[in-house]
Amino acid sequence: MDPIVGRMASSLLAFLLLLDGGMFSPSSPPTGLLEKVFQYIDLHQDEFVQTLKEWVAVESDSVQPVLHLRRELLRMTGLAADRLRNLGAHVDLVDAGFQQLPDGQSLPIPPIILAELGNDPKKPTVCFYGHLDVQPARQEDGWVTDPHTLTEVDGKLYGRGTTDNKGPVLAWINAVSTFRALDEDLPVNVKFVIEGMEEAGSLALEELVQKEKAGFFSSVDYIVISDNLWISRRTPALTCGTRGNSYFMVEVKCRDQDFHSGTFGGILNEPMADLVALLGSLVDSSGRILIPGIYDHVAPVTEEEKRTYEAIDLDLEEYRNSSQVKKFLFHTKEELLMHLWRYPSLSIHGIEGAFHEPGAKTVIPGRVIGKFSIRLVPHMNISVVEKQVKQHLDYIFSKRNSSNQMTVSMTLGLHPWVANIRDNQYLAAKRAIKTVFGTEPDMIRDGSTIPIAKIFQDTIQKSVMMLPLGAVDDGEHSQKEKINRWNYIEGSKLFAAFFLEMAKLH
Repeated sequence: MDPIVGRMASSLLAFLLLLDGGMFSPSSPPTGLLEKVFQYIDLHQDEFVQTLKEWVAVESDSVQPVLHLRRELLRMTGLAADRLRNLGAHVDLVDAGFQQLPDGQSLPIPPIILAELGNDPKKPTVCFYGHLDVQPARQEDGWVTDPHTLTEVDGKLYGRGTTDNKGPVLAWINAVSTFRALDEDLPVNVKFVIEGMEEAGSLALEELVQKEKAGFFSSVDYIVISDNLWISRRTPALTCGTRGNSYFMVEVKCRDQDFHSGTFGGILNEPMADLVALLGSLVDSSGRILIPGIYDHVAPVTEEEKRTYEAIDLDLEEYRNSSQVKKFLFHTKEELLMHLWRYPSLSIHGIEGAFHEPGAKTVIPGRVIGKFSIRLVPHMNISVVEKQVKQHLDYIFSKRNSSNQMTVSMTLGLHPWVANIRDNQYLAAKRAIKTVFGTEPDMIRDGSTIPIAKIFQDTIQKSVMMLPLGAVDDGEHSQKEKINRWNYIEGSKLFAAFFLEMAKLH
């Protein structure tokens, strides 16, 4: 196809998607430099999609500890570093050491990219965080197409990593490259922190942030993260908070070997029965956590906060249908969002040691481990929560008069994060969203945990903002992961407009 015709077809498709999805138009046509930037991005969108295709083709899975996948991660890191160098950035690949595996083997951790463009003291310095690694994906897991071959269907770009997080990383790079291609000065100094182990717990990243606090990060004014989604398919969003997480294991043990239920059933305290009783005591059918005192330190909801939930664009019926859920626990948008974002929740994840294969096996497990977690909100204290959980489970177990042994341990404790939405970069992002999308953003929180936001905020003591690009139905981690071409291209424009707004406000 002729490249000009191809670009026209792509632009037409994006416009039709905009109409079909109820998307918004810019509040007023861009003028001057912004107009040139937007035109360039529109005309080169197929090139931007092609680069995303090349990045998706790299199987940069950090979750499976396999050497050939680590080599793919190293290749992905090299591709990104080369891309930044071609823009004129100074790039450092920081050695992150090795990951020690339980079997005694070790695997290399891909280096962390620290890159910078510009050091004008009169300009603000904005640092972008993103990651290049992905969750495992195989076509036999249920993908319609090869997950590592970018496939466009009706304006949707399917492939592993498209929305989490290669697409947003490239959108930021696209914005920077557009100013370079137009031979225009960047409105802000730009820094990049790009890692390859986010899906595996961001190994070595916190240590690097601490080490570079007085170095690479000393000149940073603002940090932007684009690693989550809108709450809507239509309305862009700014994320101003996430929940924390405390993960627990509760083990009930009689002995290391399993029992035959015909030989031992009825004459001993069965570990599984004890564990089921313990897990059943944690939360009721309405979702309320039953651990005494757990809600004591939850921050009260203010009237201003209530108004933000009322303004959010969320169709409950559409959300329920897209989630393939018969019924939610709450019947209003405000109740649902508050229980998703700003109240704690407890989820039971699984039981280790129990028979779970197909078929019938008359076994009594001799040792079982239940796994559950509590999503934390301000102002819950991790150590207090740990104490409350252990006291509650000790009490429930003591009432059973079991001869088994019970052990409770907290294996993960991550704090919630809340931003100051009055910071300059939130104001700049709101203005940029209005310019690109023609509407005010939803001010949302995220019910999940993104530890790096809290790490940056506490360590560097600078403003952190989450500026998502993907729609609510992007299916991150699923067999249908995608990013809409429209979100990817308009997101590239959004980052460019954000640079200009930040320069005005600084």
